[in-house]
Amino acid sequence: MEAIELLRNKFGVSQKYKYEVKDGEETVLEIYWHPLTIAERESIMAKSKGDDANEFALNLMIEKALDNNGKKLFQDGHKASLRREVNSTVLQNIQMAMMTSGEDLKVEEAKAALKSK
Repeated sequence: MEAIELLRNKFGVSQKYKYEVKDGEETVLEIYWHPLTIAERESIMAKSKGDDANEFALNLMIEKALDNNGKKLFQDGHKASLRREVNSTVLQNIQMAMMTSGEDLKVEEAKAALKSK
């Protein structure tokens, strides 16, 4: 198997991650996403103003957040409301989970990896 196939199978965009937004013990919202690609990062950076990390993180969340059926949770029109009406710590926790996606947040392996078991 070639290196590109190994990387796509193990770390490709078919991976799915999950973060639960909680209020105490209650899960308020489940957010899913696929890994960030270089192309997506470039697109999100282009939407963001300069080197503003907060702007990038908010655009990342809006762009990548999905429900369990794969439907986008946020639209660009939600940006002002998220900035002004939601506790920044909650948003930062979601954004940090998305930016540091790893094995502990993984929901499912790549289809090819599942087939090989």
